[in-house]
Amino acid sequence: MSSPDIDALKNVRDHREIALELQGVSRRFGGRAVLKDVSLNIRRGQFVSMLGASGAGKTTLLRILAGLDKADEGRVRVANARSVVFQEPRLVPARRVWENVVIGHDRLGAAKNDALAALDEVGLASHAEGWPKTLSGGEAQRVALARALVREPRLLLLDEPFAALDALTRIRMYDLVARLWRAHTPAVVLVTHDIDEAILLSDRIVVLSQGEISADFTVDFPRPRSRADGNAIALRTQLLEALGVTTEEPQRAATASAA
Repeated sequence: MSSPDIDALKNVRDHREIALELQGVSRRFGGRAVLKDVSLNIRRGQFVSMLGASGAGKTTLLRILAGLDKADEGRVRVANARSVVFQEPRLVPARRVWENVVIGHDRLGAAKNDALAALDEVGLASHAEGWPKTLSGGEAQRVALARALVREPRLLLLDEPFAALDALTRIRMYDLVARLWRAHTPAVVLVTHDIDEAILLSDRIVVLSQGEISADFTVDFPRPRSRADGNAIALRTQLLEALGVTTEEPQRAATASAA
């Protein structure tokens, strides 16, 4: 079995076309298999959402891709540059907004122009000199996105980044993420609770079940998308079936949580 450590994609072809490659990845906790022989390739520029019941292995897989955990078996290869946005913005209260965008940079002064440009992209240039405590939840999450994208990642990992936001702010964030994705063209892996969110944003939707990939859907109808579109409704039904959800209440099904 290959080394479970994360390898950078160095081959020229891989560097251009493949953002991540998983081969036979498994992970166990206390003897319980959380991931079982997972294999998956994602190209640069693809937007892939992961759905699955609680305990299906979504977050564990994302943590492995982020380098925060290691596989017990298999091979994990990721692009050299990757960034993560979590459910919580994780801003440092004692640093100004622009400093949070480039936190960890060796020379903050030299990076300020990059921070200002990134904040402008997310509509927060006027908040650059402010403090995190002055931001709303949606604004703080936009700063987290700016921090992720200022590094020009080839792989952007989103761990339920909209879960704590109100419905209206979520819709605005969907539009922002879609625009930033088109502008920067990273591969995106989104772990989400929301089936409709996955349908609106994704090129592919991967369903995990008991640590294995049980379904892989292509979302090929045009953007921008509507929940009421016939294609979206048909795909939602397929996803609910793949997740083992059955209901006679259409409205409830439309917003069913998949996490």
